[in-house]
Amino acid sequence: MYYYSSTSGLVRSFAERLGRPAYNLAEREHRRSVADGPWVLLTPSYKTGNDRNDTIPEGVRRFLASPVNRRRLVGVLGSGNRNFGTHYQRAARVVAERSGRPVLFEFELAGTPWDVAECREILERLDAALDERAGATG
Repeated sequence: MYYYSSTSGLVRSFAERLGRPAYNLAEREHRRSVADGPWVLLTPSYKTGNDRNDTIPEGVRRFLASPVNRRRLVGVLGSGNRNFGTHYQRAARVVAERSGRPVLFEFELAGTPWDVAECREILERLDAALDERAGATG
């Protein structure tokens, strides 16, 4: 399961090109839902930020306010703009650090076809690992 935040449409474009069901946290119904299993977050960093600015999108912060959603998060994908300098990918990196989950992949803006292909491979390996883990505990 994949949740993403996109107001500009760049992250939505990347999420759609992955060819997997994904839910936009910019939409209230998804932002207020609870993930029913392991999930991956795809988040942009919108602001250049500074030490006092939080670059994590509001929809992401609200979704992660749920203890169940935080517990079921397995990894983070990040979109950013290299023009943000040291704040490039800040939202993905902060969520990963706070949650103790890995940043699985980072790309710039809407990503390239190579980025999509590479991310698909990473997610396929993650799916296999999660399936194996579920089989071992089930």
